[in-house]
Amino acid sequence: MSLTFRRDPQVTPELREEFFRLWYDVSRAGGAVGFVASVTEEEVRAATEVQIGRVVAGEHRMLAAYEDGRLAGTTFLRLNPDFKMRHWAMVVLVMVDPGLQGGGHGLRMMEETVEMAREAGLEALRLEVRGGTGVEHFYERNGFKEVGRVPAGLRLAADDYRDDILMWLPLD
Repeated sequence: MSLTFRRDPQVTPELREEFFRLWYDVSRAGGAVGFVASVTEEEVRAATEVQIGRVVAGEHRMLAAYEDGRLAGTTFLRLNPDFKMRHWAMVVLVMVDPGLQGGGHGLRMMEETVEMAREAGLEALRLEVRGGTGVEHFYERNGFKEVGRVPAGLRLAADDYRDDILMWLPLD
């Protein structure tokens, strides 16, 4: 199956619900997207409203990936309000439906995200990765390089500390 992409899709009640469901499913499957697997629907629903609010306010740009007409993945570009950093954006909430992972969809989605950033005139992309997942290797395949690491910078539980890995991709 192939994905189709929509940049900055219209925010509708249906999109909000699909995005909530995707975020919840990815989190429950163990995806490193801001939560841990024990997250509740209420926590994800509240975060969904905040994230969609950022899109509506123009603070984030959204890339929506669809398979057979349903939301199957997302990425967001968090734009910088500080004039000194407006030349780059932070990539956040990279998600692919757990049932579709491993088929190259994430790589294709990141390629589309990079193209969207280039067309927006951005010069670089930055992202943060939760250590201990190996997901940094996925981003390296897209050209991102590790440029910093905060040991034990993330605490997921009282006894679960992970490195906070900073990655960078120049778009020249």
